[in-house]
Amino acid sequence: MYEKENYVGNEGSDNTVYTPQESYTAYQAQSPVYVTNADNIENTGKKEKKKKEKKKGGLFKKFLMCAALGLFFGVFLGLGFYSVMYATDFPKQLQESKKESVQTGGNNVQYKPDNTQTSIKLTNTETVTSVESDITSVVQEVMPAMVSIVNKYTTTESFFGQTFTGENESSGSGIIVAETAEELLLVTNYHVAASATKLEITFADGAVAEAKIKGVDSDMDLAVLAVDLNELSQDTKAAIAIATWGDSDALKLGEPVIAIGNALGYGQSVTTGIVSALNREITMSDGTKSTFIQTDAAINPGNSGGALLNIKGEVVGINASKIGGSAIEGMGYAIPISAASPIIEELMERETRKEQVAEEEVGYMGVSLQNVTSQISQAYKMPVGAFVFSVEEGGAAQKAGVLPGDVIVKLEGERIGSYNGLQELLQYYAAGDTVEVTIMRQEKGEYVEHKLQVTLGKRPDNN
Repeated sequence: MYEKENYVGNEGSDNTVYTPQESYTAYQAQSPVYVTNADNIENTGKKEKKKKEKKKGGLFKKFLMCAALGLFFGVFLGLGFYSVMYATDFPKQLQESKKESVQTGGNNVQYKPDNTQTSIKLTNTETVTSVESDITSVVQEVMPAMVSIVNKYTTTESFFGQTFTGENESSGSGIIVAETAEELLLVTNYHVAASATKLEITFADGAVAEAKIKGVDSDMDLAVLAVDLNELSQDTKAAIAIATWGDSDALKLGEPVIAIGNALGYGQSVTTGIVSALNREITMSDGTKSTFIQTDAAINPGNSGGALLNIKGEVVGINASKIGGSAIEGMGYAIPISAASPIIEELMERETRKEQVAEEEVGYMGVSLQNVTSQISQAYKMPVGAFVFSVEEGGAAQKAGVLPGDVIVKLEGERIGSYNGLQELLQYYAAGDTVEVTIMRQEKGEYVEHKLQVTLGKRPDNN
């Protein structure tokens, strides 16, 4: 069939004439798609089958070879790893590591302490508990036991030979600590109530009442005030509460605390912080030293006399404003309640100063006095107070044992800074009253404290 036909090439070729067989061979060489030849199909299929079988057999052998090598190296590495673990006791260490695993923030943080090389113990966080940040319930419970105090006092100044008198106010805080048959008793700082002509107390419900001084201890900066229960309405009595004492000796560094007080005289405010230091010794402006709880809870002027509370709402300290000056931040101080409690209990037993007695009935000591100012004190190494220049023969002071050269520093526990300060306090005591007078007496070159009981006499007519 093909032998009688000629194959003519495409246009643009050399017009060569091929036989059918030659044309087929030429087409195969030119075309990317091969055309099968019926005469060669059987032979071609056999060749392809042999190639596939040969290829499949080669891949299988390679797979078997890889598997054998992998198994060999796996066994070899396993034996090596087991030898290392056995030599280093690693399984035991791994087990100890798992025991020390700690759950933190949802993640397993594993660590492996090695205590064999050191005698220093590791910190134990298993006993750490979280602190409830919401203190609203605590504040709500203790706020009725807190009061604001306004001290109204008189100042006298002299300019160019003339004396000017002015009325002033200062703010502070207090804590309700007890109730008697007739009085509601409060505790505050001594400096909050000092030199007051009138003390106004504002309670949690906004009611205002006048308080009287029951007793003071200037060394501890403590004062107990009394409010006549008859001045309080039933609604106020129902709105207030008596604070619960805590144990400041049980405080720990870092323990959360709450400070409540009449900061800057704006009314009760709440601040929080932690116990920064315990038994912190501070030198006061008069040279005396006292021990305080230090906290970073904000304590500002007006907070003095307020409560420092633990997280349970128990009073663990009495705030003492910001000792150290306005330039110091994050360092507030409070009087530890464990040290203050015995003094407060003693002050509560004293007789309340009601009103100033009539001028003609004011008690008389029978001494001539001279002020010992801070400048004189520093120059001559003398205590600040009222220097006894002379003692009247047969007078109340002489009978009690007061001597010339003594320095009167306290009357009934309240610090005396000058002759005028002593005169102001005597306005509350009548002739015949017995008062405790604290004097400093020079003995062997040093001033020694003595406490004398003085029964006041009647002021002479010419005085």
